[in-house]
Amino acid sequence: MRAYEGAKLGAQLEDEVSRLRIHAFPDFPEVHDVEYYSALYRWYATHPLSDKMHRWVATTEEGEIVGHLAAFPQFYRIDGQRVVAHTPGDYMVLPQYGFQAIMLMRSFFRATENCVVSDMVPAVIGVETRLGAEVAGDLQYAAKLMNVSRLPMPSVPAPLRRILHLPEQFAPARGFTDRPGAESNEVEEHVAPPAPRPRAPIPGPVKGLLNRGLRTVDEILAGRFGGDLEVEVLQGFDDSFDDLFERVAAVVPCLAEKDAAFLRWRYGPGSPQAPVTVLGVRSGGRLLGYAVLKVALNGQDGYILDLTALPGRRDVVRALLRETVRCFRKTGVQIIRYRFLESPSTPDQTDLLRLGFFYRRGRRHKLLIKFKDIHMHETARDLTNWSHSFGDGEAGFWVR
Repeated sequence: MRAYEGAKLGAQLEDEVSRLRIHAFPDFPEVHDVEYYSALYRWYATHPLSDKMHRWVATTEEGEIVGHLAAFPQFYRIDGQRVVAHTPGDYMVLPQYGFQAIMLMRSFFRATENCVVSDMVPAVIGVETRLGAEVAGDLQYAAKLMNVSRLPMPSVPAPLRRILHLPEQFAPARGFTDRPGAESNEVEEHVAPPAPRPRAPIPGPVKGLLNRGLRTVDEILAGRFGGDLEVEVLQGFDDSFDDLFERVAAVVPCLAEKDAAFLRWRYGPGSPQAPVTVLGVRSGGRLLGYAVLKVALNGQDGYILDLTALPGRRDVVRALLRETVRCFRKTGVQIIRYRFLESPSTPDQTDLLRLGFFYRRGRRHKLLIKFKDIHMHETARDLTNWSHSFGDGEAGFWVR
């Protein structure tokens, strides 16, 4: 086991880790884009806490790299106190060296005092909890269908399939997964391949009619949703984001520290998710809320990476949701995905259901925490104390 401080391993080691990633995830074609991962670590090297980042590689006696784990640091506010917590990420081990997975994660917990992680892989969660992390609860996963092309193929009994001369298996849909978590109901193994998701074979004319109906329903649902509040496209993150964050932090006990400097680093030029669309609501020069939207490279999936509003301003939340749907509709995405924890600064279930979102139980991330300070840990283990969105931590770094 070799340990390294900071985001960079050096050119030779990075090349070896890239080869490891390809062998560890043979069913994910995106891992062949070596430059993407190199760019991500170069980006993280610009983080104010990059010198507190740790990376470990597991090697054989012959020096072959067979495992890797990184510890990404980030500022959080827990009960009004600023604290650094790490997240394990880019975690991979070749199947025949599974015992190294425990060794890597043990190194993580020995080197870090505090941990906050959003994870959906049962095998990895099992290792994390075994070594000291505690599951606080599940993130909500809401989705909204924008195009009937994404409707799943209903189950057809074999006798009826033969009568109708339907194929035994329909071609899998493309762009269904988002790395690193496979979009499947259950992920039993750390390196499980993405599950194919057959789509309903809807004739073109019928599909067009149904999609026009979806657009009409969306406009009806949006109607006066959010009142007369004006939502604008923002060009960057100015000082008003600092003001909003402090007002949110005064109400919400546990959250990532998302001031203007962090948001510029997280979503600005050089970020793995850049470019993004930022929507905002202002009043009297003060920012009341914002949303960060990302269209995946496949052009089919739209992600709400963050949606934060001043606590108590449901009208702001609704206005941002209304314009989020309209914005994604203009870009032509087929489905909107939103993973988050319900809090005073985010939408609630009623808001999302009214705009046609539905909840998916089998694809939720779990929030795991571990804090050295006992009082902080007790506060953080209560999920109702949190405000957390998919883009707030390491899990969101890999959306493409």
